[in-house]
Amino acid sequence: MLKAFSDGRLFGASHGVAPASVLGLPGWARTHRDFDAAFEGLDAIAFDLPGFGASPEPPKGWGAAEYAEALTPLLEELARPAVVVGHSFGGRVAVNLAARSPGRVAALVLTGVPLLRPPGGSSAKPALAYRAGRALHRRGLLGDKAMEGLRRRHGSPDYRAATRVMRQVLVRVVNETYEEQLAAVTCPTDLVWGDDDAEVPVAVAEAACRVLAKSTLTVVPGAGHLLPLTAPAELRAAVERNLRSRL
Repeated sequence: MLKAFSDGRLFGASHGVAPASVLGLPGWARTHRDFDAAFEGLDAIAFDLPGFGASPEPPKGWGAAEYAEALTPLLEELARPAVVVGHSFGGRVAVNLAARSPGRVAALVLTGVPLLRPPGGSSAKPALAYRAGRALHRRGLLGDKAMEGLRRRHGSPDYRAATRVMRQVLVRVVNETYEEQLAAVTCPTDLVWGDDDAEVPVAVAEAACRVLAKSTLTVVPGAGHLLPLTAPAELRAAVERNLRSRL
């Protein structure tokens, strides 16, 4: 059942009984429903992050740190430190939560999270026409309508589908990396990755493991980026391992 949190600024679905011991943070443009199978029978809450599902947009173009700040009061209301599960964009937020509130996060379970630049990855620039149009727009030589046409023509599907505020969020977070936050995480971290994740390759998880103080990596054969939907049992197994370790 969908519930309101933080005076209606955040919505989430509860599983099991309160207080929750597991929190789920879904990926970009995804909702709490992605964790239905993985969280069945657990005492958990899966959220719609601000700007997605039932949760209203943030007031401005937040980065992952501001998303984590908005969720921190919910951690503080729990009876015990939580296992925080983050997929893709939600994992960016989860790492910031663990770094800023180490006493409230018992463990992280991350999947498909773009935490670092892929080793040897592409640094491709936007198309020349877009870069030229952006420069002209900044100088007042290209109108807003024409610039929006360039954005829609050359932007990613996520960018084209986003509202103005969520575009600002997207531009911020895709340019963020989390070396500092990963180094500050002290809790155990399970990385559960699809070996066929074309959006965030396994090499990113391997690089993150080298920065994290306590980490394990499980690679799931045949799974892609949407692992919470395609391999929920593997994600749940990682959650349960961390719940048992708290006993």
